[in-house]
Amino acid sequence: MAIKGIRKTPKNPPILSHEFVIQNHADIVSCVAMVFVLGLMFQATAPLASVFIAVQHNATELELAEGPMTYTYGSRDAATVFFYCLISIVMHAIIQEYVLDKVNRKLHLSKTKHSKFNESGQLLIFTVVSAAWGFNILVKDDLLLDITTLWTDYPGSHAQMSFMLKFFFIIQMSYWLHCYPELYFQKTKREEIQGKVQRATLYLIFCTAAYLLNFTRVALVLLNLRFVEDAIHHVCRLLYFAERASAASTGFRIWNVVFVGSRLASIIMAILTFHYGLPTNSDHILDVPTGNFNTPIIRLNALIAVCLVQAWMMWNFIHFHLRQMREKQAEIVAARKKAAERRNKRGRKEDSKRSSEEDVSELPEVDQQTRRRK
Repeated sequence: MAIKGIRKTPKNPPILSHEFVIQNHADIVSCVAMVFVLGLMFQATAPLASVFIAVQHNATELELAEGPMTYTYGSRDAATVFFYCLISIVMHAIIQEYVLDKVNRKLHLSKTKHSKFNESGQLLIFTVVSAAWGFNILVKDDLLLDITTLWTDYPGSHAQMSFMLKFFFIIQMSYWLHCYPELYFQKTKREEIQGKVQRATLYLIFCTAAYLLNFTRVALVLLNLRFVEDAIHHVCRLLYFAERASAASTGFRIWNVVFVGSRLASIIMAILTFHYGLPTNSDHILDVPTGNFNTPIIRLNALIAVCLVQAWMMWNFIHFHLRQMREKQAEIVAARKKAAERRNKRGRKEDSKRSSEEDVSELPEVDQQTRRRK
C-alpha cells in the first residue's frame, strides 16, 4: 500500500548510458580535468600536465629578451585548448545550474523560450567577460589610442604575443570548441542545431585563422566590437523573455543602431589594416618560420572573408526586420478584418431590429401591443 505524501524516487539511469552521461556530464568532465591538475603535484607527470594547463611556447626563453614575457604559437597549444575546453564545459554547467535555472523557475517560461533564455544567458556572460577582457588588453598593450599599431612592425611584435593576448585567444578557441559537445549535453533540438553550429564554426575559424596568421591585434578589435554589440542584443532578449516589453523595445532600438555601427566599423578596420596598412610594410614574402604572412593573396582573402561575414550578418539583420514588418502588417490586416466583421454583425443586428419594428408598426394597434408583449 502506497503511503501518501511520499514521492517515488525516479530510477537512476544505467551507468555510461546516454541519459547518465547527459545528467552527470559536468562531474565527469571535471574529474577528467582534475586528472591534469593532480598531475602537477608529482614530479614525473608535472611536465606533461603543464603542457595542458600552462601557456606554452615562451619566446623570451629563446631570445633572452628583457621586459615582460612574450609568447608565440605552436603544436602544444592544441593540448591547452583541449584542457580549457573541458573547463568551459564545467563553467557552462555551473552557470546553468546555479544562475539560469533559478531564474527560469521564477519566470515559468515555455520550453521554446526556456531554451532561448538559456542560450542568451550563457552568451551574455561570455560576451561581457570577453569584451571587458579584450578592452583591458587593448589598454595594457597600447593598442587603443594608436590605430597604426594594428599593422606596424609586422611580423616582429605581432608574432610575439603578451601572456594575456595569447591566453585570450586560447580561451576563445576553447569556448567555441566546447559548443559542439554542448549540443549533445543540452539535448539541443534539431531545428536549433544549424544556427548554433554555424555561429560556433564562424567564431572558431576566425579566431584560429587570426591566431595562426599573426593577425591577433586586428582580430581583437573586431571581436571587441562584436562582443559589445552581441552583449546588448542578449540583454534585450533576456528582458523580452522576462516580459519587460517597454525596456526590451527600447533596448532593441539601441541594438539596431549599435549593430549597424559595428558592421561599418568592422569593415573600415579591415580595409585600413589589410588594404592600406599592411601593404606599407617592406617584407611581402611568405615566411612561416618567422611568422610573416603579409602577402597580397593572404591579405586579399582576409579582407574578403571579413567583409563577407559582415555583409552576411547585415543581410540576416535586414531580412529579420523585413520579416517582422510583414508579420506586423499581417497582424494589422487581421485586426482590421475582425473589426469589420464585428461592425457588420452589429449592423445586421440593428437592421434586423429595425425591420422587426417596422413590421410591428404596420400592424393594427391591438396586434402591435400583442406582438410587443411577446
